[in-house]
Amino acid sequence: MGPRGRMWWFDSGVPHKCRSSECEVPRMPSEYHFVKPKSDCSRTSLQWYTRAQNKMRRPSLLFKDILKCMLLVFGVWILYILKLNYTTEECDMKKVHFVDPDRIKRAQRYAQQVLQKECRPKFAKTAMALLFEQKYSMDLAPFVQKVPRASKAENKYDPPFGFWKFSSKVQSLLDILPEHDFPEHLGAKHCRRCVVIGNGGILRGLELGHALNQFDVVIRLNSAPVEGYSQDVGNKTTIRMTYPEGAPLSDVEYYANDLFVAVLFKSVDFNWLQAMVKNETLPFWVRLFFWKQVAEKIPLQPKHFRILNPVIIKETAFDILQYSEPQSRFWGQDKNIPTIGVIAIVLATHLCDEVSLAGFGYDLSQPRTPLHYFDNQCMSAMNWQVMHNVTTETKFLLKLIKEGVVKDLSGGIHCGF
Repeated sequence: MGPRGRMWWFDSGVPHKCRSSECEVPRMPSEYHFVKPKSDCSRTSLQWYTRAQNKMRRPSLLFKDILKCMLLVFGVWILYILKLNYTTEECDMKKVHFVDPDRIKRAQRYAQQVLQKECRPKFAKTAMALLFEQKYSMDLAPFVQKVPRASKAENKYDPPFGFWKFSSKVQSLLDILPEHDFPEHLGAKHCRRCVVIGNGGILRGLELGHALNQFDVVIRLNSAPVEGYSQDVGNKTTIRMTYPEGAPLSDVEYYANDLFVAVLFKSVDFNWLQAMVKNETLPFWVRLFFWKQVAEKIPLQPKHFRILNPVIIKETAFDILQYSEPQSRFWGQDKNIPTIGVIAIVLATHLCDEVSLAGFGYDLSQPRTPLHYFDNQCMSAMNWQVMHNVTTETKFLLKLIKEGVVKDLSGGIHCGF
C-alpha cells in the first residue's frame, strides 16, 4: 500500500501506480509479461470464468451452426427445384406462331383421312404385342381395380411404378370410388378411336380442333387448357390424365362427364386425391410437400375418378423404354420416369382399338420455338429438366409411327402429310 491509500503493483520488480478509476501499465520490453488489471484493481483476473462460460456455450453454438447448414442446404434445394421447373426465357409468340397455310390444309386433310378409314378392332393392342413381344401385356387393366389381382409388379416398386408400402392408402381410395372400370357407354362401342393430345406448341395454328372432336376418346394431359384454344385443340375431353401439381386450377377446364385419371407419384398424392374425391380441404401442412400450387377442388363426382394402374408406368419405363430400375440415390434423378404423354399413349393402346396423337415432339434444335400451345415458354426450357429422357421417348414414338401402330396428326414426331 502506497502513501495516502494508493496501491502499488510490482511486476518483474517494476512499480507503478493504480488509481481508483483506472490502472496505468507502463510500456515495457516485449520479453516481459504483464497482466492488465480490470477497472477494479482489487479484484483478481476473471479469465478462468470467461473460459468456463465459453465451454458452456459451445453446445449452443454447435446447434446454431448445424441449423445454419440445414437452412443453407434447404435453400439450395428449393432453388434447384425452381430452376428445374421454370425458365426466365420467353418467346415472342407473335413471331413464332405463323403457320404456312398449305401445311394447315395438309394436316386437316390427313386427320380426316385417318377418321374416314374403317376402324380395326384390337389393332393397337395386337400391334404393340407384336412389336414388343413379352414387354407389353395385352390383358393389363388400365385402372386400379376394387379387388386387385395378385401382382408382384404392383407391390415390388414405390410410386409411380408400384404401390409398395402403400396398399392401405390405395385401399382407402378404392373404398370411396364407386367405379373402377372404363365407362360402359364408351366400353360398349365395337371399335374405338383414341387421340392423345399433347401440349406441344406445334398444335398452335393447325386448326385441328374440329377433327380432334370426332374421336371417340380424347385424352388431355395435365393442365392443358381448352378455353380459348378450341380451334386448335378442340373442346371435347374424355379423359384428363394428370398428377396433383399438373391438375387444372380452373373449374372451367373440367366437364361433367370427364374421367379424371390420377397418376400417383408420392405419398402426399394419395392424401390429395382422397381430399378431391371427398370434396374436403387439404391440410396446410400437406400442401407444403407439393412443389407448386395444387387444385383445391376438382368439380367432378366420385364416379368419375380413376387411379392409373402403376404397372402401365412400370412396363413403359423398364420394359418398353428399357430404363434402369430405381436406385437409392442421395441427390438427383435417374431419368427413368416417362413423361405423362408417353404413359398416356400406352394407356390409350389398352383403352382403344386405334390410337392417334397430336401435339407431340420436342425439337431441341429450335430453342426459340414455343414449348406449349398455351404459353410463351420456349423449347430451351427442356434443357433444365432432369426427370425425363426425351431423346429415348422420341425414338420410341417414332418407332410406333413408322410401324403404323399410331398416327401423328400434327407431324411433330414424323410428318406423314
